[in-house]
Amino acid sequence: MESKKNIILTGDRPTGKLHLGHYVGSLRRRVELQNSGKFDEINILIADDQALTDNAKNPQKIRDNMIEVALDYLSVGIDPDKTTICVQSQIPALHAMTFYFMNMVTTERLSRNPTIKNEITLRGFDKPGSEGIPAGFFTYPVSQTSDITAFRANCVPVGEDQEPMIEQAREIVRRFNATYGDVLVEPDIMLPDTKAAMRLPGIDGKAKMSKSLGNAIYLADDAATLEKKVKSMYTDPEHLRKDDPGHLEGNCVFTYLDAFCTDDDFRQFWPEYENLDELKAHYTRGGLGDMDCKKFLIKVLNRVLDPIRENRHQWEKRIPDVYDILKAGTAHAVAETNQTLHEMQEKMRINYFDDDSIIKDWESWIAK
Repeated sequence: MESKKNIILTGDRPTGKLHLGHYVGSLRRRVELQNSGKFDEINILIADDQALTDNAKNPQKIRDNMIEVALDYLSVGIDPDKTTICVQSQIPALHAMTFYFMNMVTTERLSRNPTIKNEITLRGFDKPGSEGIPAGFFTYPVSQTSDITAFRANCVPVGEDQEPMIEQAREIVRRFNATYGDVLVEPDIMLPDTKAAMRLPGIDGKAKMSKSLGNAIYLADDAATLEKKVKSMYTDPEHLRKDDPGHLEGNCVFTYLDAFCTDDDFRQFWPEYENLDELKAHYTRGGLGDMDCKKFLIKVLNRVLDPIRENRHQWEKRIPDVYDILKAGTAHAVAETNQTLHEMQEKMRINYFDDDSIIKDWESWIAK
């Protein structure tokens, strides 16, 4: 079934403050999409239910980070007048839809989802001595399908690591529509449009910036914290002396510069070079120290983060307003998703109390 509107659904798990990896991979793009005028609706889901699938014994962690994530959204430029920010656990239709979708997929199919397999290994659920895989975590793709389809989203902006999740959602939608009749919208994936936005590594050089790995630069980090983290950043282990030729591959400083710096940054902070290509050329032939590059990166990142910090500072003075934004966005989402659930139940013939047709069916049968 094709959507009559262009609708976006995206979101984050509230397990901590958001970091530069989130900004490059999703937040920056969300603001661009929000302000593009190309979409009828944009919905951002704070996915606290999904966060509980591997934090069930520590719900306070989720509660503590609800406002943190909302502050990050507002600080980067998410506008509640243009974008609905809502809380997953407070939208009952999502839970009902997840249960119905459980019947549209097998455990064998879920076990082959590459994203889930990677996340299971990352969290150690498959290690000897582990209690095993929580059922809620195992069925994460089903829950995500509910999130997407409840809002009738036809566009889901995610990183390339989420492609298997969106494909699984499409499979579930196709099976549901084939079983009960067309009612659900099959979503399309929207991948980042630049290589730099695909995945920002941690400051330790590991492939993923992560709260749990302690290798993240947070949007809320002050200038002193940022400077300390950048100065400890992984570069080129073979670049021992300034005159040594440097390598760009795997060098976090240049990966971050790829993601953030502009020609204007060189004019403002390092006029010796016209652009990043010139800086890279000098570094690779030798004669340029890592610390000089890090000092430039610090200035670039502060240029990016300063307005975000200022916005956050202002919003932190208005926490009741942030709460009201979440409450209003969630109320709007409840109304929207209840309509989708109603139409699903109608197709499934389990809308028993919408009218008295079930009584008439029985009366007709008895009369025969």
